[in-house]
Amino acid sequence: MIEKQLDLKHYIALAIILLSVILASINPLEFESYLLHQTGTVLMLIALLVAVRKIGITFYSFCLYLAFLFIHIIGAHYLYSYVPYNDWVSTLFHFDLNQSMGWSRNMYDRFVHFAYGLLLYPFFYRCFQVWLPQVKPFSLFLLVIQFVMATSLFYELIEWWIAMGLSPEDAENYNGQQGDQWDAHKDMFLATVGAILTGIIQLYKNKTLTLK
Repeated sequence: MIEKQLDLKHYIALAIILLSVILASINPLEFESYLLHQTGTVLMLIALLVAVRKIGITFYSFCLYLAFLFIHIIGAHYLYSYVPYNDWVSTLFHFDLNQSMGWSRNMYDRFVHFAYGLLLYPFFYRCFQVWLPQVKPFSLFLLVIQFVMATSLFYELIEWWIAMGLSPEDAENYNGQQGDQWDAHKDMFLATVGAILTGIIQLYKNKTLTLK
């Protein structure tokens, strides 16, 4: 159901994000880089609240959007490249995820880019649906995929521009490239794959509902 007003469930979800930001602000790994990342959090929250008021979104899309922000907030605290997800998995499930998958680097940043396409697809789809009401679902699917690709590219360019003004060490901490010259390409690819997956699922659900 499309909602244009915030109610209790929305405020509870927002409170969880606010609490996450407060906790993440306690002794972040590198404060300057943390602030840069959290600037994006603030801008995305503003965009979400404006979208709710102007065009309305489902609570499902609202929660997926905040889930992405939660993942990003964790990454901001640990500078992405140092998120100890492997230690968490080892503690909870008693196996080495990196070793099992053959990963030689910290993959949290790749996970966040994948989540960008996977979790924000419904929000972007709703925006295009309102702006282009006559466009068919499959065309909207293609538009959203292209938008995710374009914004991923734009983000990588912004990262490069910011890094140019930092010291080599700070730039590495902010970018989280971890010595991979193809890091930006892989990040953009994973965001695209995430969007395609959610888009296919949504197209299938819409088709199933139409046939009923």
